[in-house]
Amino acid sequence: MRTASIDPTENALRSNDYHVLPATEKQIRFAQSLASRTKEELPSELAADRRRLSRWIEAHCRKPDQSPFSSYPSSKQVAFAERIARIKRRDVPRECFRDKTLMSKWIDSNR
Repeated sequence: MRTASIDPTENALRSNDYHVLPATEKQIRFAQSLASRTKEELPSELAADRRRLSRWIEAHCRKPDQSPFSSYPSSKQVAFAERIARIKRRDVPRECFRDKTLMSKWIDSNR
């Protein structure tokens, strides 16, 4: 039976990468501050691989809360759409004001 090892060269061979970049100082500092906030231990071997440390950060980073307004378009997006509507002399559909994806599609189709 083979035990799981955390060998950066083995990881690089599996990913078809010929080199593994070490984590940056900024990345390590952020991971350490994140580990202290979440009271988790940061595995020391992660500093040898930038990608693995990045995945650890993503897994332990707090996700933004979903609010009822998170799907609404931003104020800049609305202002840009209204400026396009004035130039084109047409109205922005009402449903676009409730969905940022629809607003983005409307802007793209009316540029």
